[in-house]
Amino acid sequence: MFILRIPYKNINLNSKTYKNKVIHFNLGDKMENLFQRNKINKRNNFLGINKKFLATTFTLSGTLMGAGILGLPYVFAKSGFFVGLFWLISLGIMILFVNLSLAEVSLRTRGTHHLPGYAKKYLGIWGERLMFCGMVFGIYSALLAYLIGEGESFSKILPGNINPFILGVAFWMIMTLLLREGLKGLKKIEVYGVIAIILIITGLFIKLFPQIETINLLTINKEYFTFPIGVILFSLLGFTSIPELREEIRGKEKLFKKAVILGTSIPIIVYSIFSLIFVGILGKSVTQVATLSFGPFITILGIFTMLTSFFVLSYSLRDMYRYDFKLSPKMAFFLTSLIPLILYTLISQLNFISFASILGIGGVISGGSTGILILLTNKKSKNYKRNNKDPEIKMPMSWKTIIIISVIFIIGTITEFLN
Repeated sequence: MFILRIPYKNINLNSKTYKNKVIHFNLGDKMENLFQRNKINKRNNFLGINKKFLATTFTLSGTLMGAGILGLPYVFAKSGFFVGLFWLISLGIMILFVNLSLAEVSLRTRGTHHLPGYAKKYLGIWGERLMFCGMVFGIYSALLAYLIGEGESFSKILPGNINPFILGVAFWMIMTLLLREGLKGLKKIEVYGVIAIILIITGLFIKLFPQIETINLLTINKEYFTFPIGVILFSLLGFTSIPELREEIRGKEKLFKKAVILGTSIPIIVYSIFSLIFVGILGKSVTQVATLSFGPFITILGIFTMLTSFFVLSYSLRDMYRYDFKLSPKMAFFLTSLIPLILYTLISQLNFISFASILGIGGVISGGSTGILILLTNKKSKNYKRNNKDPEIKMPMSWKTIIIISVIFIIGTITEFLN
């Protein structure tokens, strides 16, 4: 306890004058509270930035930066770098709007839900079923792409000319064991994974910048103008993580909007730099899994990128089965882990679809369907408030906005299948 003794000859307190008194001020509780608040602030902040804000931002960025980044240089090279950049920025702004709209829904709604749960609450059973189909198609497309990409990547860096399919199955076995043991604790890797990816790509840009050929960046192929849309949409899909981010930033909801904006913007910047490196140096020689175009070190970057996203998507899918559809833990685990392996086995044996095609089709179908449903859900949720409190995020939503964005999604889907 801290006691401050101050002698005064005359002092006026509450309109009463005291003479020749010693005033005792008990500073103990106030000082202890101040020290306690400082301890809490230091524990909750890193370099002056709120840790919940950082975790939320990097979890979203990590979810986005999966297999999609590896397919971007290939489609950029096909259409022309600046055509690809145009679509990346345009679609990035649109996806950011959808992300913020979903974040608003999560702030308006009581309880823990995933996307199908929100759709059921505000759109009814038909909304739940459509959202479920769109989400599942997108997640399974992503997990399938990861297995293909990881198999080919490990095959390149390991000696012995091992069949990529065998290595893909080995990767699946490791991920399945991690899922069974409890993936939630391992999701902490997301923050460090995103930081590592940013640092590595920045280092690559600095090192390889002198090798970039301007002519490779200026080429434009009009016949492939819409070619990048599907893969870009796939690379920007992170809708499934928004409900989890809502829980992660609980208590700091005022930071949620900034976290979503920054978490969506970081991948767009990283994608631009990544594609600039590969297209600028290799031109049209970029492979479908871009990191296979360079040496082992770059290939390891691709492996690490896909691994971090595999964590979050698998965990989100399992939780959706358990909490939104009330399946048993064993059944949720079975559906989450075995279906990707079955699809991977069929595609590897029949060899009827490529890595880039999986990304493109998954992007337009899943992104288009879930994106439109999120906008409808947001509009329907406007009359709801959590604890009679306005949400920290409010997005302008009109039928005109919904129709414009829906038309863009539909056109993207049509052009992807035409391509």
